[in-house]
Amino acid sequence: MENRELYEKAEKRVEAKLGFYIHLVVYILVNALLIIINMRFSPEYSWFIWPLIGWGIGLLFHAMRVFAFTGEQAYKEKMIEKEMKKDASKKRQ
Repeated sequence: MENRELYEKAEKRVEAKLGFYIHLVVYILVNALLIIINMRFSPEYSWFIWPLIGWGIGLLFHAMRVFAFTGEQAYKEKMIEKEMKKDASKKRQ
């Protein structure tokens, strides 16, 4: 694997991590605002918990995709390389 390919793979991983961190910051800010609105206008019922939980589940899956299940991407890349080798050998014949 050449340097350019390694750079591109690293760049994709960094972009995925940055995307997650942006998602996390937006989650925190929006949900903090929802908590403030809820406590200011209807403190008798804590409805903010529902978007907090729902969005939190989505954030959890995003984190798992970025940090835990990186092997799926590596497997996909191996399959692509295998197909490219097949195509290259067919062209030589």
